[in-house]
Amino acid sequence: MTVQRAVIERPRMARREALQLGCSTLLGLGLPSLLAGRAIGKPSVRAPRPSVRTVVLVFLPGGPSHLDSFDPKPEAPAEVRGQFRAIDTAVPGIALCEHLPRLAARTQHLAIVRSMAHALPHHDAVCFVPCGINTVPIGFRGVPSRGDWPCYAAALDHLRPRNDGVPSGVCLPSTLRNGVIPVSGTTAGFLGARHDPLQIEHDPGRGEFGIDGLSLRADQLGRRFEARRNLLELVDRFAAAAEASNETAAYAVYRVRAMEMLASNRVAAALSLEDETTHTKDRYGSHLYGQSLLLARRLVEAGVPVIQANLGHATEWDTHYDNAGPLKKRLLPQLDQALAALLDELVERRLLDETLVVVAGEFGRTPKIGDYQDGKFWPDGRGHWSSCFSAVFAGGGVVGGQAIGASDAIGAYPVTESFSPADLGATIYAALGVDPATTIHDSFGRPLRLNEGRPIAKLFASG
Repeated sequence: MTVQRAVIERPRMARREALQLGCSTLLGLGLPSLLAGRAIGKPSVRAPRPSVRTVVLVFLPGGPSHLDSFDPKPEAPAEVRGQFRAIDTAVPGIALCEHLPRLAARTQHLAIVRSMAHALPHHDAVCFVPCGINTVPIGFRGVPSRGDWPCYAAALDHLRPRNDGVPSGVCLPSTLRNGVIPVSGTTAGFLGARHDPLQIEHDPGRGEFGIDGLSLRADQLGRRFEARRNLLELVDRFAAAAEASNETAAYAVYRVRAMEMLASNRVAAALSLEDETTHTKDRYGSHLYGQSLLLARRLVEAGVPVIQANLGHATEWDTHYDNAGPLKKRLLPQLDQALAALLDELVERRLLDETLVVVAGEFGRTPKIGDYQDGKFWPDGRGHWSSCFSAVFAGGGVVGGQAIGASDAIGAYPVTESFSPADLGATIYAALGVDPATTIHDSFGRPLRLNEGRPIAKLFASG
């Protein structure tokens, strides 16, 4: 297996880079593409013409159980199949878990890859799917560093920088964290802070955006003049807080970047859900998953190329102690409602063909129920399992109504061709018109291949 190579960090960070790194946390929004910056490296292969306009990565952190969602095994022993029934879907021969009834009715849009696999059944794999890699970079720390492999939005911003006030990528609804500790997988890594995606810190219930107690009401974002005034007041407060805490910060750079974002007002307006009807909000669900995917749809319309929606904290889908309870009561029903609403609206607004939706976690769960954790056996839990799991694709030219690949009778291993997170990443890059074999350079100028996978061609061909 090819080892991804990256540098942990530079021996010394230049003042300009320190300012850029500091600016990526403004208001909780990393604004890498709003000011032009020099490219660290150039692609060795000219990227083909993009086939999709936007990729929406719906990331399920913690690792959802494939056996209890997209790859049920109704004929397996009880300790394998679990508590849930498998139900028929709109496509004969494809079954889903009973707690995904809305998606079951929309299977004609879905291509379910049931033979995903990699070799790391540990949460360090949280960066695999968001970055399209199969191994952790050399010097990987688990927390964000400038040695990390770049995420899709960062690579796109590096290779195809833009200056229209629209970021190359947005990560929402908040920084991916394990408790209070942020985890790797959603930054530009060694490409530099200037390419970090716009990172939103958003509480859908309160309608606020911000970080470290500095916030802006969502309704202010939609009103151009008032938003400028309030955002600049917030910049003043942020700069003062940075100075008080001895952080390296440049007030002028903060001010310019904030004004750049507001210049077109496209993204600022998209960030506010104020003009969405109650019916639409209820359609997605009055919960984090629903409002996050509603926000994702608005960003699709605003022209953001890469949107990553993290549905939960870093271990949200990590069901060591009780597998069935959280899945039944909250995780699956909320995913089902929110994702179905997103697909419906993309169809209704004629956006699905130009939008690739990808749904995956970092791995699956153990075939047999029961898991040892914290020195104790938990009879109702499922542990980490990276030898086989599922990913779901829709839109962007994907042929729906098909299951690609298959796992064995207990969902333990693929019995057909397997696909890796790097293959998933190659599929995303190819959809965006970026050659996965493009050469990028680390902070020492050493050439690296952007992605080691191959696009999953079967997604775009039936039969």
